[in-house]
Amino acid sequence: MKAPISTRLLACCDYIAPGDRVADVGCDHGYLGIHLLLTGLASRVIAADIRPGPLECAVKNGKKYGVSERMIFCLSDGVQSVPRDFDTLVCAGMGADVMVSILEKAPWLRSTGYRLVLQCQSKTPTLRKYLSETGWTIRRENVLRDGRFLYTVMEAVWAPSPALTSGQCYISPALMASGSPVLPEYIRWVRDHLALSVRNQPDKEGSPEAAALEELEHIKEERL
Repeated sequence: MKAPISTRLLACCDYIAPGDRVADVGCDHGYLGIHLLLTGLASRVIAADIRPGPLECAVKNGKKYGVSERMIFCLSDGVQSVPRDFDTLVCAGMGADVMVSILEKAPWLRSTGYRLVLQCQSKTPTLRKYLSETGWTIRRENVLRDGRFLYTVMEAVWAPSPALTSGQCYISPALMASGSPVLPEYIRWVRDHLALSVRNQPDKEGSPEAAALEELEHIKEERL
């Protein structure tokens, strides 16, 4: 029996190494962790959520799909109450502000012993900028379509690397290297939204958005 799982959550699974111990923070109904266990990708899953309702649903689903003995369920604000013996932290379906808050409250994650798999719903450039400035490197990133919307999924590791430029906070080098068939569409979408933002600014010259737009305009379509 397969657990129902969205395309964007399946994309997160692509970054899980076989045998990983996974902490799924913001687990909602628990389907990501259940899928990882049913397919044998993960050896164990910690399913955590800040809300009791979704966590109770995850507990029921774990039992329904016969994997609850390999799951730990935690009512937790971010990773505050999550056991630290995991390999990969997954945060999916949250905005950048929430993800940054989770990472800021857990400086112990800044270690080569952990990987991050992040599927950000809003303000993704803010998340990329934060990761770059705090010592995380986006090692892989992909963009995909799920229904009518485009989503990005990234893997970050604790490693020194040059800081991202303004433009790279919107389109990371890892994303440029992804080869995703919808990457050109995503870049055009980013450019259009940046152009609109710049037009609505009183000071159009010195803003980070203006710098990013100028940088991204130099990406040639033929390179995509």
